[in-house]
Amino acid sequence: MFLSVFDLFKIGIGPSSSHTMGPMTAAARFLKEILEDDWPRPVGAKVDRLAASLHGSLAYTGVGHGTDRAVILGLAGLIPTTVDPDRSDAIIERITADKRTLPPGHPSYRFDPAIDLVLDKKTPLLGHANGMAFYAYDADDRLLLKRIYYSIGGGFVVSEEELQRLKTRGNEEASGNAVPYPFKSADEMLSMAASSGLSIAEMKRANEETRQSREELDAGLDGIWEAMKSCIDRGLSQEGIMPGGLKVRRRARQLHEKLQEDWRKNRPNPLLANDWLSIYAMAVNEENAAGGRVVTAPTNGAAGTLPAVLRYWLHFHDEADQASIRDFLLTAAAIGGIIKTNASISGAEVGCQGEVGSASAMAAAGLCAVMGGTPEQVENAAEIALEHHLGMTCDPVAGLVQVPCIERNALGAVKAVTAASLAIKGDGKHFVPLDAAIETMRQTGMDMNERYKETSLGGLAVNVVEC
Repeated sequence: MFLSVFDLFKIGIGPSSSHTMGPMTAAARFLKEILEDDWPRPVGAKVDRLAASLHGSLAYTGVGHGTDRAVILGLAGLIPTTVDPDRSDAIIERITADKRTLPPGHPSYRFDPAIDLVLDKKTPLLGHANGMAFYAYDADDRLLLKRIYYSIGGGFVVSEEELQRLKTRGNEEASGNAVPYPFKSADEMLSMAASSGLSIAEMKRANEETRQSREELDAGLDGIWEAMKSCIDRGLSQEGIMPGGLKVRRRARQLHEKLQEDWRKNRPNPLLANDWLSIYAMAVNEENAAGGRVVTAPTNGAAGTLPAVLRYWLHFHDEADQASIRDFLLTAAAIGGIIKTNASISGAEVGCQGEVGSASAMAAAGLCAVMGGTPEQVENAAEIALEHHLGMTCDPVAGLVQVPCIERNALGAVKAVTAASLAIKGDGKHFVPLDAAIETMRQTGMDMNERYKETSLGGLAVNVVEC
C-alpha cells in the first residue's frame, strides 16, 4: 500500500494512537462488517448482542490508555477523526446505563460494557502485542461473527488476514510501484534524490500528487499544521489535574507564562530555545493525556515532539513561511514512512524508541530540510536523532500517557533540533547510515523484554510509587 503523509499524520483524540484511536477504528470497522452480506450465518439470523476482548498490551494498559472507552465509542459508531471529546463521557454513561448501543444505520444492539468488554491478560493474540477480538451474537447468544484486529501503531489497524499478508509479502506493498519515487529505504531515497535532482520533500510531493491534486495536498497539509497548532495553543491555555489518578498537574501554561515574562524582560538565557521547545511539546502531550484532539506524529504518545520543532522553526527563523511548513511535513513523513516500513512506530512492539525516537528523527529531518539541508544532511539529521533514542523503553506509570511520556516528548524535540543543527553544519557524510539505525531499532525492539513494551510491568511503571 502507498503510505501517505496523511497516514502518518492523522487527526484524532488522546491519549494513545495504538490504544485509543486504533481500537475505536477497529470497533467501527467491525460494525461495518456486520452490515456486509459476505459472511456466513444461519438463515434469518440477526445480530442482537455485541462483545469485545482486549489482549496483550491493550489489556495490561487499556484502562490507563482509555482503550475500554474507545471500544465503547467505536461500537457507538464514532471514529477518531470526528468524535467530540467533550461529548464522550455522556455517550459512554448512556450506553453503560442502557446496556445497549445504537450506532447510526444499525438496529439497537445489546452491549453491557461491564460484561461484554473483557480485558484478557492471560490470552495473548499471536499476531501483535496490540490484539483485540470482536463478537456478534444472535438473540439466543449464538456466535454469528468473530473478527480479530491488530492496532499496529500510529492508529493503523489491520485484520488478522491483512497482518498475515503484510508479513508474508514483506513490505513490497509499502514501497509501491505506482508512484514516481517508490523508495522504501533511506539508501533508495538518497539514490533517487541524486538521480532526479529533487529534494526529499519534492519527491514525496510527487508521490502524493499521484493520489490528489496539488491544491488538495496543500490544503491537507495546512489542515494538519492547523490542528497541531491548535493543540499547542489549547495546551498552553489549560491548567489543573490530568485524569487517571496519578494527580499529575498540567505545567505548560504556568511555564509558558514564566517564559513570556522572561522574554519581555529580555533576560539573557542561553537555553531559551530549549525552553520554548519543551513547553510546546508538553502542551501537546498534556492535551493528549487529557483525551483532547491531537495529531499522530507518528503516534499520540509522541505527538508533541514534531509540532514543537515546527513551532520552534516558525518562532526563531524569520525565513519560515507556509511553503516551508509543507516541506517540513512532507520530509518528516518520508522519514516516518521508511521507519514504519522497515521497523515499527509502535511502543507495544519496540518500546518508546519506536515512538519518540521516530518522532525525533522525523522532526530533525524536517527541520534540517527547511534550513536548506541537502538530502544527505537530512538523512544524517534523522539518523543522529534516532541513534540517540535506541533502546528507550515504554514504561508508562499506571498505564497512563503522562509519566514519563510528557517530558520525554520535550527532550525528543530538543534532540531533534540538536541533530538538525549538527547535520546542517556537516557535509552529509557520516559513519552510521539511517537504515542501519532503523534496523538496529527493530532488532533492539525484538530483543526487548515485554515488560518494557507498553505493558507497565517494568521500568518506571513499577519503581515509582503511585500517589
